[in-house]
Amino acid sequence: MDVMAEQDRSTDAGRAIGAGLLASLPSACGAGIAVVGCAIGLVPTLRRLSGGPDVTARLRWDATHGAFSIGLDVLSAFFLLPVLVLSAVAAVYGASYMLAYRGKKSLIGSWFFYNTFVAGMVLVVLARTALLFLVSWELMSLSAFFLVTFEHEKAEVRRAGWVYLVATHLGVAFLIAAFVLLGRRAGSLEFGAFLTMRPLDAGWSGLIFILALIGFGAKAGFVPFHVWLPDAHPAAPSHVSALMSGVMIKMGLYGLLRVLSFLGPPAAWWGLTLVFLGLLTALVGVSLALNQRDVKRVLAYSSIENMGLIGLALGVGLWAKAGGLPTVAALGTVAALLHVWNHSLMKGLMFLAAGSVLHGTGTKDMERLGGLMRRMPWTGAAMMAGAVAICGLPPLNGFVSEWLMYLSLMKRGLATNDVRALTALLSVGLLALVGGLAAIAFVRLTGIVLLGTPRSDAARHAHESSPWMLAPMAVLVGLCLVVAVIPRTVAGWLADPLDQVLGQGAGRLSRGLESSEAPLGVLGELNISVLLAIGVAAAGLRFVCRRSELSEGPTWGCGYARPSGRMQYTGRSFAEMVGEHLLPRFLRPRTTRRAPRGVFPSWGEFGSSCPDPISERVYEPIFRRWADRFSRLRILQQGKVHVYLLYIGLMVVLALAWVSIRR
Repeated sequence: MDVMAEQDRSTDAGRAIGAGLLASLPSACGAGIAVVGCAIGLVPTLRRLSGGPDVTARLRWDATHGAFSIGLDVLSAFFLLPVLVLSAVAAVYGASYMLAYRGKKSLIGSWFFYNTFVAGMVLVVLARTALLFLVSWELMSLSAFFLVTFEHEKAEVRRAGWVYLVATHLGVAFLIAAFVLLGRRAGSLEFGAFLTMRPLDAGWSGLIFILALIGFGAKAGFVPFHVWLPDAHPAAPSHVSALMSGVMIKMGLYGLLRVLSFLGPPAAWWGLTLVFLGLLTALVGVSLALNQRDVKRVLAYSSIENMGLIGLALGVGLWAKAGGLPTVAALGTVAALLHVWNHSLMKGLMFLAAGSVLHGTGTKDMERLGGLMRRMPWTGAAMMAGAVAICGLPPLNGFVSEWLMYLSLMKRGLATNDVRALTALLSVGLLALVGGLAAIAFVRLTGIVLLGTPRSDAARHAHESSPWMLAPMAVLVGLCLVVAVIPRTVAGWLADPLDQVLGQGAGRLSRGLESSEAPLGVLGELNISVLLAIGVAAAGLRFVCRRSELSEGPTWGCGYARPSGRMQYTGRSFAEMVGEHLLPRFLRPRTTRRAPRGVFPSWGEFGSSCPDPISERVYEPIFRRWADRFSRLRILQQGKVHVYLLYIGLMVVLALAWVSIRR
């Protein structure tokens, strides 16, 4: 009997192992396909960025819509590099992260849409006809929708998915209008025809610029088109959030730069519009990040802030080019392009770290976390590195690109003695304000999540993630360090993209920046010195701790006999001074207070929330009003076939009558 029982146990164990392997097979296959595909794509991408020739391919598609035309030029390669690198890293992370859902949800669909999502982004940057571009854009957007709604059984996830879908398709409507106008002028929908068409007059080029700015700005998360982003990023699985924030929103920036290349020399007001929109986006994004409880929602608003910084730097470049200041134009555009790469690395790292926290604790509510540096040291170290980088502090990569932004604005302000100079110098002060608020937001995030004592059982029983989740974060930390210590080499790769954005000769100016206008080599040496100082200080501290006799005991509780996790700062209290006294009223958090009442009071209540004011006060009332109006048309839905046939017949008669009248 004992032998038979042992055999039964062995059989059950074998079945369990087999079921586990079968459940993990979709993740392994999906991640493997993504990694292999990205590795193959990196070969021509790196070759083109290193000075190789453009690559094009044309296939017969349809006589009506032209050829299926794709191409890899230097601008495409520039945006393709972060897409491929981050997609591969996130796929490895996701293979382990998604195992938490095995046995609960099918993973086949998730990985199918993940790879379709990556393929859609690749096709967006390779497309060389307007129709193929829009089809690829739709493929990318719909795949992202299905990834965002992976946990569609939750009401907030369904809402986030629908908001994203509506926002992205409203943006597509403006893109279609812009490409129709370009096609009408060029006589073709191919990008090559757009480049060789007769120059547009100021009115038409300005109209196409506005249409492109709205359409692509909705994807990039520019204010006030950003409302989908804070809901969609927290709803998606963390490796998908990293990909959406790290590279998908950059597709909006790629599309804008591609359309700008069709319009000829920029007008000065284009650059000023981007400067204003970028500053507004950065200020609103970082202000709303200050008071969020959801860790991933903080990172989502930080993505809005950083897209605003990129838009600001690009606006400085266009503004300076229109004003005949080529060196300043090169500085601003290099800052924008470098921050595209930097933000992909930094925000990808932060979302993966946030996913590791969620995986290890089961919650992303900051007020239920705390003390995770002791329980999840590797995740905590990665999150700290990402926070330092994204705040623009040395010795990491965010410092380099944000320093170039400051430099470009100051040089633009010192170039003239008029109102334009005052505008640029005022922007320097606003950029510094954004940097200060970002530092507060991420000190709050890392302090509340990683330091202190656990605020809940979820944080108290946290566990570190698997090596398959830690290794991708380590790769991104390493890449952030590489960009920080060799910024001169990295900036050298931006010369050819700069030529394509600003025109021939701009790349030569960018190569000269490293020695005269912007000594990037000195920045690299500074970052190396800071890294060495941190290493020496850490080694010295470790040596002193080893030589000293230390005893563990409870931290002094300020006179309290039994201090608990509730006796420490919350995220709300940490940011209260800034939120209540510095931010404008419409960006402040909303509090609800209900004091205990009566002779023998039983309970009271205090709560705070920080909804998006633009979504709550602008978009939601408009859509609610129109939903009420359209709901009155439900009377037309009778559910009877003969009534619908009557509708069809009536429309046919009206169409024939219209044709007869026109003839």
